[in-house]
Amino acid sequence: MTRHWIEYLVFLAVVLTLARPVGLYLARVFEGERTFLDRLLCPIESLLHRLLGVHRDREMSPAVYLGCFLLFSLLGTVFLFIFLWCQRLFPGGPDQHLLTTPMTADLAANTALSFSTTTTWQAYAGESTMRYLSQTVGLVSQNFLAGAAGLAVGIAFIRGFARERSATLGNFWVDLIRALLWVLLPLSLAGSLVLVWQGVPLNLDAYVGAKTLEGALQTIPQGPVAALEFIKNLGTNGGGFFNANGAHPYANPTPFTNFLGMLAITVLPAALPITFGYLTGRLRAGVLLLAVMVALFVGGLAVCDRFESVSPRYAAGAGIAGGNMEGKEVRFGVAGSVLTAVVTSNGATGSYNSMHDSYHPVSVLVLLMNMLLGEVTFGGLGTGLYSLVIVALMGTFIAGLMIGRTPEYLGKTIGAGENRLIALYVVLTSAVVLPMTALASVSSAGLAGLSTNGGAHGLTEILFAYASCMANNGQTMAGLDASGSFYNLTTMVAMAVGRFGLAAVALLLAGRFAAQKRRAVTIGTLPCDTVPFGVLILGTVLLIGALCFLVVLALGPIAEYLG
Repeated sequence: MTRHWIEYLVFLAVVLTLARPVGLYLARVFEGERTFLDRLLCPIESLLHRLLGVHRDREMSPAVYLGCFLLFSLLGTVFLFIFLWCQRLFPGGPDQHLLTTPMTADLAANTALSFSTTTTWQAYAGESTMRYLSQTVGLVSQNFLAGAAGLAVGIAFIRGFARERSATLGNFWVDLIRALLWVLLPLSLAGSLVLVWQGVPLNLDAYVGAKTLEGALQTIPQGPVAALEFIKNLGTNGGGFFNANGAHPYANPTPFTNFLGMLAITVLPAALPITFGYLTGRLRAGVLLLAVMVALFVGGLAVCDRFESVSPRYAAGAGIAGGNMEGKEVRFGVAGSVLTAVVTSNGATGSYNSMHDSYHPVSVLVLLMNMLLGEVTFGGLGTGLYSLVIVALMGTFIAGLMIGRTPEYLGKTIGAGENRLIALYVVLTSAVVLPMTALASVSSAGLAGLSTNGGAHGLTEILFAYASCMANNGQTMAGLDASGSFYNLTTMVAMAVGRFGLAAVALLLAGRFAAQKRRAVTIGTLPCDTVPFGVLILGTVLLIGALCFLVVLALGPIAEYLG
């Protein structure tokens, strides 16, 4: 246990050490201030602006910014769908007879939408479904583009609190290009080279046949794995080159690559509260948001580590050496598996390295809540920040009702119009996930996907799938066969609402705050950068989770644990 916490605390220490400089760097990038990469990247940026007809000085209203985001995502989805649908015509890559899963129209549509929304929900095995060109051009390009688009929306949301009397939130195309050139591309290049150094393949070789000790013939997939693996984490996508994702030794060969992958998932989202505080002029408020994220993260780690450190096959307290190792890789152990499970469920990156279907029901409960609460702990590129800020706004409103004052956050008034948008954001996840879980639980098409488990565990698997898609996370418990048309189509709805519905509400809310004048701080102003306010945010997170999801959780993982 002590060794586990050494690993957890080292990880947190590295994340928090990097959060401030990375957060300030992001602020400088998106405010157009000088950075050390400007001499190399500014000429490329200017060239792209000329080619694409982008005018840096033409800022956009929230509605126009949202429209550009939706249009860009739609074009990306259509392009990837056509690309995947036509992949049988592509040269190179694994031989066609090795691709045993057919790329049907509904599977191509589901995959295209999942990658353009950073969900990367994969109802297929990559090594038996995708050609190399599909992986490197189709999927990798969307990992970059969709990740950059999400970061752009997050920055626009921050501007809503940073600006006064403004009708605009910036220019989507300028933010998108800056996110690509200054953030994702340089970090991915460096990270991918480290992965190659650690043994992750980067080739276009044919699959290799090997004879096992039993005399059977085993096919060992090859491919440009390193091109996909780092950006899938950095861009909060998570879709693996292999079906086993981060558990595959080619994708994640060493504890160091696992640690590096978790940093790639966490550092940028952890830095965004610092960016928020810097751009709004309230750095302490940003630090408080980060502290709330850390508190939730440590709580999730503590619970999961406690229950995974004891084998479920033995009575509580008996235990075995190594803990619950079912479904976990020996090279990562309980600590590396738990850290990855908590990190990936908190973010929009389903790069799991162990099978969550084998986790203790209480551990699964933690992973579910991380996704159902809207990625308030670190989260994706932008989504985690605006989810937590909106929870803070809800808490501010509740506190305002208690003391009889008009609620304000960072000098911006939370009026009736703002409250309607906040309420819509808070209930949207439950309004999508719960009905779809109910439909899948009573329909023959939905129940057909439960190939292994029924009862409370089966319900948990279904709930996990829709929560993962709504959170644009993409990981699965693996006991649910979601390759049929029913799940291909219904998970698409959850992915679309989770990406575009929540982003639309966040941008419209930011627009309303940007149009306001910042109110002066008085003796009656609720301070937004103190420990009591942080406790208020934590309480609001737990309250929202209980009100929205306690019933279905009681029927799923809680019932399984008590049974």
